[in-house]
Amino acid sequence: QVQLVESGGGLVQAGDSLRLSCAASGLTFSTYVMGWFRQAPGKEREFVAAITRNNMTYYVDSVKGRFTIFRDNAKNTVYLQMNSLKPEDTAVYYCAAKASPRYSSSVYSSNAGWYDYWGQGTQVTVSS
Repeated sequence: QVQLVESGGGLVQAGDSLRLSCAASGLTFSTYVMGWFRQAPGKEREFVAAITRNNMTYYVDSVKGRFTIFRDNAKNTVYLQMNSLKPEDTAVYYCAAKASPRYSSSVYSSNAGWYDYWGQGTQVTVSS
């Protein structure tokens, strides 16, 4: 079965960096759209970034220029490099996967309901 396992979260200070990893198994990773979402206490799950089958990337405005999503298909892993972290980035970060539609290799969605598979999440806490 499909499994997504996130790692790399932790407690850091404002301005620090973290790299999250999401290792996937049970799927043909290179054909999947991969996304990162986050959920802070008392808030809805929020789209952070996505990378398509052909490596196009998309970001929520609040992380543009600070976060980078990239994938290593040989390792079945997607990463989220987070720089210049802010206290408002504090949340549980989730990895998500969706088989890329055959009609387009550039399709993605910022809607959590579009994705089929989810990881268990990793906590990121940024202190001020």
